Amino acid sequence: MTVVYLSLGSNMGDKLAYLKQAIQRLSQLPKTRFVKASSFFQTAAWGKTDQDDFINAVVQLDTDLEAIELLYQCQEIEKDLDRVRHEHWGPRTIDIDILLYGEATYHSPELIVPHPYMMERAFVLVPLAELTEDFVIPTTGQTILEVLAQISHDDVVKI
Repeated sequence: MTVVYLSLGSNMGDKLAYLKQAIQRLSQLPKTRFVKASSFFQTAAWGKTDQDDFINAVVQLDTDLEAIELLYQCQEIEKDLDRVRHEHWGPRTIDIDILLYGEATYHSPELIVPHPYMMERAFVLVPLAELTEDFVIPTTGQTILEVLAQISHDDVVKI
């Protein structure tokens, strides 16, 4: 099985309920075992900042799904939880991103792993470090904790 880390975020409606439903659904994926989830963190919106704050978390799964299959499963969960893609980085009920898929790297029109923005996003790195601070990012050779030390993360608040 491959160890994968997924980032989850919500900034619409009952944010915690959406996150908990997504985690529940992820724990039921075929050929997959739920390992653990980080704490929940409140953060300001990133990219498009004129919207409500997010609640974010990271989950660790072990899976025998191929990376692209996992992506499709995550997108199906998003759809089932009323995710609508109106605008880039716009508000959403749930967002599920594949951060790391073992030590593999992928670059296709549908999927880039490691996630292309994870190194800049404290709202991803803080909960990820809670689960695996010593994981070495395949494209940089740095641990999660080393990358986190290079960016500001004071505005990522555990709830």
